[in-house]
Amino acid sequence: MSADRTTQGPSEKPDDGAVVRSARGAKGPGGPGGRGPMGGMGMPTEKAMNFGGSLRRFAGYLRPERVRVVVVTALAVVSVTLAVLGPKLLGNATNLIFEGVMSAGLPAGQTQDEVIAGLRATGQDKLADLLSGMTLTPGQGLDTTALRNVLLVVVAVYVGSFLFGWLQGRFTATVVQNTVLNLRDEVEAKINRLPLSYFDREQRGEVLSRVTNDIDNVAQTLQQTLSQLVTSILTIIGVLGMMFWISPLLAVVALVTVPLSVLVTALIAKRSQPQFIKQWAATGTINAHVEEMYSGHALVKVFGHQDSAIETFDEENVALYEASFKAQFISGIIQPAMGFIANLNYVIVAVVGGLRVASGTMTLGDVQAFIQYSRQFTQPITQVASMMNLLQSGVASVERVFELLDADEQTPDPANPQHVPDVQGRVAFEDVAFSYSPDVPLISSLSLVAEPGQTVAIVGPTGAGKTTLVNLIMRFYEVNSGRITLDGVDIATMTRDELRSNIGMVLQDTWLFNGTIADNIRYGATGDVPTERLLEAAVATHVDPFVRTLPDGYETVLDDEGGSVSAGEKQLLTIARAFLADPAILILDEATSSVDTRTEVLVQKAMNALREGRTSFVIAHRLSTIRDADVILVMEHGDIVEQGDHDSLLAAGGAYARLYQSQFAVAEVD
Repeated sequence: MSADRTTQGPSEKPDDGAVVRSARGAKGPGGPGGRGPMGGMGMPTEKAMNFGGSLRRFAGYLRPERVRVVVVTALAVVSVTLAVLGPKLLGNATNLIFEGVMSAGLPAGQTQDEVIAGLRATGQDKLADLLSGMTLTPGQGLDTTALRNVLLVVVAVYVGSFLFGWLQGRFTATVVQNTVLNLRDEVEAKINRLPLSYFDREQRGEVLSRVTNDIDNVAQTLQQTLSQLVTSILTIIGVLGMMFWISPLLAVVALVTVPLSVLVTALIAKRSQPQFIKQWAATGTINAHVEEMYSGHALVKVFGHQDSAIETFDEENVALYEASFKAQFISGIIQPAMGFIANLNYVIVAVVGGLRVASGTMTLGDVQAFIQYSRQFTQPITQVASMMNLLQSGVASVERVFELLDADEQTPDPANPQHVPDVQGRVAFEDVAFSYSPDVPLISSLSLVAEPGQTVAIVGPTGAGKTTLVNLIMRFYEVNSGRITLDGVDIATMTRDELRSNIGMVLQDTWLFNGTIADNIRYGATGDVPTERLLEAAVATHVDPFVRTLPDGYETVLDDEGGSVSAGEKQLLTIARAFLADPAILILDEATSSVDTRTEVLVQKAMNALREGRTSFVIAHRLSTIRDADVILVMEHGDIVEQGDHDSLLAAGGAYARLYQSQFAVAEVD
């Protein structure tokens, strides 16, 4: 199949006013920009975010990486354990230095007990209490060998902690990227399962924002929180254990500030959470506007709506600024608030610890280690609090991705599909009814038969249901009642892939991707296409002559808008693409409406070559292009009001004759 662009949906064709209305910032049912009744779908600016539920659901994406997650956790345990041992070992080094200095000042030949007893006898009880908490050898001085050994152990411990932390980081990166890879794959597969109606009511920029910006934000959040969260929690547990080991009293004093930290974090997070939802919703809105203005920039300039487009952008940009500012500012308060509480904890520990050293119930090294542990204890708490900022932003994004994943899908293909092994091209509508909205009927009780090899032209005013007819053949939409058959087989009982592989489609809106001319033509065929077949298709559809004039010929690279070739040449390329696909059924939807008269002759010749031997449905406003059609269907309000060939319909003097005469009259006036 060669479908050059998915058709538009409820309206027959996108009119130029669609972009103009958006540029003016008209207010419609969908809000700013007149984006339709579903324009704001998927932007939960007022709905409370299900933080816990979304987080648990996303955790399910980590299951395939559970082995690596276990490895990450094990590496984190080793790294944190070594890091937690460091302050205690440094405290031992401090004790060696302090005790060595104190020992050097005491008279040699006495024991520590004798020195303390002498101090108490002379009324120096406070100094005696201080010395009683140490291990002294009067007159000996500093033991440099013991100090060196302790410091070497400290260095080894910290180096080991770094190495295990580095390995943890590598495994974490693998877990994160594999998880996000699977999420992107699921989103891509979901997009391919969504019905055309979803894209009719959603802005492209909004959908793209969910697929790109939101998933990137999820990846960043996961990368920054997964490893750090595990490390922080383990650090809290390890440090807390060491604090109680050194001094239960000081540990209880240090824990007094924890409830205060939790309370402050919860209060701030509650206020910042809705702002993150608004931030990412506003990001999707502004992306949609920018994409719309970029794709329709020429039309905006033609109608002079640059100022209104800029005004709309400014409004949406300010909305994004305000939401982002509030989200970042409110959540940013967490860090300084935690720092303030940590400093209060530091002061309390230092004062109480100093008093206990003076009383001889603790050593100076233990107080030093405890102060380090108190810092290590508050730091991961602060990190966890700060990660609430990232987590809220990430969960807001993942919810938007989940909304896309939870969107209603097109009806699945039948479990036991029927096959049409050798398609002849007989298409029959049997009492078909269809409407885009239940309360707005469009097609009712439509029946027609296109025999193999026939050219069926469909004419009528805009909104009559012409494009809807071919949408139903392609199963872009499902009929409400009745059925459509291909060679007697209900197309609803076939897989979409099999059905569409037998249909070629050329639309008014030519679609070319960024690649060479040869690649664009080959896009219509499956498997490897020999150069001979490609050239045959190009010659038959009059593509070859103009391609030969290009410097790089068939290797000329086109951008996604085909800017290096004219509108008529782009149309010829899409016809060549369909020709190469060699479909049994051909759909031509206004394929010549955007080209000049001279180019139209070439395009018409190419289409004639393409239609030969195929069942063709041709939608056309220029009635001169469908005079030789086998059957002409005249549609009005979703119904076929006339059918026959050109001559018989003119002779009947009905709707077709009026359409033809109106075009002839316009030509005469011109």
